[in-house]
Amino acid sequence: MGFRFPAWTNHIRALLVLGVIGAGVYIFLIINFGFSPRATDVGYQPVQPVPFSHRIHSGELGMDCRYCHNTVEREPHSAVPPTETCMGCHNKIHTESEKLAPVRESWDTGQPIEWVRIHDLPDYSYFNHSAHVLKGVGCASCHGRVDLMEVVYQDQKLSMGWCLECHRNPEPNLRPLDKITEMDWEQESPEQGAQLRAQYNVNPNENCSTCHR
Repeated sequence: MGFRFPAWTNHIRALLVLGVIGAGVYIFLIINFGFSPRATDVGYQPVQPVPFSHRIHSGELGMDCRYCHNTVEREPHSAVPPTETCMGCHNKIHTESEKLAPVRESWDTGQPIEWVRIHDLPDYSYFNHSAHVLKGVGCASCHGRVDLMEVVYQDQKLSMGWCLECHRNPEPNLRPLDKITEMDWEQESPEQGAQLRAQYNVNPNENCSTCHR
């Protein structure tokens, strides 16, 4: 009798079919997520658990971004304000507002508000807020005019190509450090960007390991 494969090999075909189907589903999900508004699209604007208005707080009231996002000058990540920050004002202001009911509930229960992340870079990308802020890159360069946004949305592509454009030509996005959070600030002239680059010694690296570590 000729050579015969073991009986268990009869299941290989079924396993291969399942593997192909599984791989197809996996690839579909990865592509679907990768090109979803949550990942790439300018204009991504999720519904938040509290209808917080940046237009009122940052625009009309003129609150500095760093009052709520208080780690941008010393940490890689920009902190989302805890409930204590909100209640610092709202234990005296609009204390009965229905819009602020989730904030009061969070304060009473000690459970954090589950804000929905908007500017969500891939896990394989590294971005340091403090490194940019301390070199003169203003909030509006990446986040847009949040002082005019009732609900914050993704203003820029946040793609690798977009980041490299700035690393190769950072001058248009530089400003004095005391103007970092001023949304409507504009350079007086193109020469000012070059002067700031020299003053702050801005020499962005284009090496892959800068952002992919």
